[in-house]
Amino acid sequence: MLLLLWIGFLALILGLLLFDLLLVNRDAHVIPMRTALGWTCFYALLAVAFGGLVYLLFAHNWAGAGSEFGVGLTPRQAALQYLTAWVLEQSLSLDNVFVIALVFAYFGVPLSQQHRVLFWGIIGVLVMRGVMIGAGALLIARFDWIIYVFGVLLLLTAAKLLFAGDEQVDPSKNLFVRFFRRLYPITDGFRGSKFFVTEGGRRMMTPLFLALVVVESTDLLFAVDSIPAVFAVTREPFLVFTSNIFAILGLRSLYFTLAGLMERFQHVKKALVFILAFVGVKMLLSHHYHIPDAVSLGLIALALTLGVIASLRTPPR
Repeated sequence: MLLLLWIGFLALILGLLLFDLLLVNRDAHVIPMRTALGWTCFYALLAVAFGGLVYLLFAHNWAGAGSEFGVGLTPRQAALQYLTAWVLEQSLSLDNVFVIALVFAYFGVPLSQQHRVLFWGIIGVLVMRGVMIGAGALLIARFDWIIYVFGVLLLLTAAKLLFAGDEQVDPSKNLFVRFFRRLYPITDGFRGSKFFVTEGGRRMMTPLFLALVVVESTDLLFAVDSIPAVFAVTREPFLVFTSNIFAILGLRSLYFTLAGLMERFQHVKKALVFILAFVGVKMLLSHHYHIPDAVSLGLIALALTLGVIASLRTPPR
C-alpha cells in the first residue's frame, strides 16, 4: 500500500508538470506578476490541502499510514510535521529566489525563456532531492548521532548567512559551468528556447543551458542546508519528500512574483538566520527535549511574517 501511495503522489506531480508544459506554458512568453501570484496561491492551497490528506491518511490508517510508515504518529502530529516542513522549506527558498534572479541577470536570460529554465530545473531537482532525502533518512536510521552533525551544520549556515555581505554570485566560477564549457563550444547568443544547436557541423551549447546548469547546481547547494533542516521537523521520508516537492513546485511562480521586488525584502535574511538557528538547536536538543510541533510551526511562521512586515515598512534601498 505504501508503494501505491508513492506512485500516486509522483503521478500527481507528473500530471501537474505536464499540465504546465503542454497547456499553460506551451509557448515561451513573459509571465505577468498577477498570473504568477495566482499560481503561487494555487500551489500554496494545494500544499495545505495535501496536509489535510496527510491527516486523513493517519486518521483512517490508509495506505499503511501509522503502521507501514510514520509509526507512532497521531494524525495531528503527522499533519503538523508536514505543514511545518513545507513552511520551513518555502521560507528557505526565498533566498534561492534571489540567487536565481542574479543568475538570470548575469546570463541575460530573456524574460520569455526564464520559465523554461525553471521548468526543466524542477525535473532535475525532483531527482536530486529524492536521492538526498533517501540518503539522509538512511544515515539517520543507521547513525543516530548524525542528527548532531546536521544541527551543527545548520548553525554554521545561519552564522555564515548572518555575517555574509551582499556579494554577487559569479556563475563563471561554478564548477559545473567550467566542466560543460570544456565539453562544448558556446554559441555567441541565445537560440530561442534551445539548449543545444548544431552549427557549422559542431554541436554547440547555448547560454540558456549554462543558466540551467547554474540554477540546478545552486539548488543542490541549498538542499545541503534545507534537507537537514526538514529532518529536524520530521524523520518520516514521505513527509520530508512531499513537503519539499510542494515547496519546489511553488518556487517557479514565487520567483516570478518576487524577483522584481527582492530589494524590498531586506529583513527576510534575518528571519532566515533565526529559522536556521532555531532548527539547528532543535536538532541538537532532539535526544533530550522535544520541542512541540505546533511551537515549531508557530515560531517559523512568525519569524518569516515579521521579516516580511519589517521589510515592507522599511524604505527600499
